[in-house]
Amino acid sequence: MKILFSASEMTPFAKTGGLADVAAALPKYLARLGHEVTVVLPRYYSIDRGELEFAFGNLGVPMGPLGTLWAGVYRKALAENLTVYFIDYEAFFGRKNLYTDDDGFSYPDNDRRFIFFSRAALELARALDFRPDIVHANDWHTAPQPIWLNTLLRDDPFFRKSRSVYTIHNLQHQGIFDRSALAYLQLGQEHFNPRELEAMGALNLMKGAIYHADKLSTVSPTYAREIQTPEFGFGLQEHIRAHAYKLRGILNGVDYDEWNPATDPYLAAHYDRGNMEGKAQCKADLQERMGLEKRSDLPLIGFVGRFAQQKGIELIAAAMHEMLHLPAQWVFLGSGEKWAEGFFGDLAGRFGQVGSYIGYSEALSHRIEGGADLFLMPSLFEPCGLNQIYSLRYGTLPIVRAVGGLDDTVENYDPQQGTGDGFKFWEPSKEALYHTVRWAVETWQKDPGAIERMRDRAMSRRFSWERSAREYEALYRAALEVMR
Repeated sequence: MKILFSASEMTPFAKTGGLADVAAALPKYLARLGHEVTVVLPRYYSIDRGELEFAFGNLGVPMGPLGTLWAGVYRKALAENLTVYFIDYEAFFGRKNLYTDDDGFSYPDNDRRFIFFSRAALELARALDFRPDIVHANDWHTAPQPIWLNTLLRDDPFFRKSRSVYTIHNLQHQGIFDRSALAYLQLGQEHFNPRELEAMGALNLMKGAIYHADKLSTVSPTYAREIQTPEFGFGLQEHIRAHAYKLRGILNGVDYDEWNPATDPYLAAHYDRGNMEGKAQCKADLQERMGLEKRSDLPLIGFVGRFAQQKGIELIAAAMHEMLHLPAQWVFLGSGEKWAEGFFGDLAGRFGQVGSYIGYSEALSHRIEGGADLFLMPSLFEPCGLNQIYSLRYGTLPIVRAVGGLDDTVENYDPQQGTGDGFKFWEPSKEALYHTVRWAVETWQKDPGAIERMRDRAMSRRFSWERSAREYEALYRAALEVMR
């Protein structure tokens, strides 16, 4: 198949979350299966043009009342059957950040920015004479694509045989704008109705994509069920239930070429299942780097993630006073909400058992996975999550709230049966978090044999992208059978 894959971010070019990792891995594995994949990204100005090849400079993108806007195009071939194209338009993407200003407020023209990008990706396919069998759109940023394929471009000879797959990576962010954005979509007012694009008087791009896409997916089976409930549906649960017949939950995979403690170049020492000596060296290295006392007799608990409500940082902050009394050390890596940056940064200054790095470091994220004993991920909701899967591979036992992909990937420890590879809790409260962390710390302290067996089970598990890619391949084939 010919697959046009559009995303607003992709590792290593631009990243704020898990979407970037999926956009990097899934197309690579689809190409390995023999499909021809074209990935399209914005050329943010954090992406160095010097590392790209100039393709052409006159891509016309119709934008309704703005007329036709002209973009440049760069490219980078990553592998056989896999090329990434970058849409270069300074007025929309010549900025420091991807979606927000330095104060965390969304850019006021995000509707125009990503409607433009979505259309540019389709016009790029036309310019390249790349007739896609599948147009795979991701999250709200490229939600206009399945909408157009079933409306504006439905009878366009170039796209007549194309079918759309729309993946929801995070339902919280839906692309909600003033109804005036309909003009940039170049759609008539008849599409501004509660079945398609209208939601509480505003225009909702994700809602429209759910309605118009030929097939839908989310990034874990549990999340596919959760988003049909009021607790996790963010107001779209009934709309999603109405379209559940075309929805499939496909668990994200992990790129084990990159995440492998036996070969990871960021680690102070390598180790693997059956030869764990190097993990102790990784722990000592992490303790030294984070200004912690080198203590092999204390479990080291790591956190890597955005300082956002979704990730459970308010739960951590609420429980931290009690958790600091546990015999453990802590390492935090993240950025986001300003209060959280101050809170976790201040912890490291006040308490000797805490180390913090405010910001993001790819190298440090690997070192935390390799050097920590336990990994904390108490998300309020988690569509899939990747760090808990990295942690399993690195023998760093996850402590998670049993939601979404966390519930799908982590098996709760059962001391009676001698099963499990992590520690779970269900209630989103500081008490549940504290008692689960305490349970994990006490198990580490009092039953090292159980910890060794859990590590062995954890490191034996695999969540490969090849498996996920084959599930997407099947979803694509099902989409191609949809009649219009």
